[in-house]
Amino acid sequence: MTTHPPIVTNALDELSTFCREWGITELALFGSVLRDDFHADSDIDLLVRFRDDIAYTLFDLVRMGDQLEAIFGRDVDIIDRKALEQSANPIRRNTILDSAEVIYAER
Repeated sequence: MTTHPPIVTNALDELSTFCREWGITELALFGSVLRDDFHADSDIDLLVRFRDDIAYTLFDLVRMGDQLEAIFGRDVDIIDRKALEQSANPIRRNTILDSAEVIYAER
């Protein structure tokens, strides 16, 4: 398992609470946060999987983003895993799915 930056490891308890409150069954990191080019002004890219019974709106995603930005103290990008799996762009889809590292999984 990769050692994540302190900004992630210090937030794991808050992220667990966030995921339970929003019906997220899996939260994963991808992008620069997992690479050596992650720096002070990098955003954090997150891949989320929701419970099957959860229906969310665009407004919900904005609220989730606001909460995550408050947790991390920086910009975040959120991608729904189901939407990504249906993406017509196989290169982007496979790059994200192959590199994503789960930091929360519902038990």
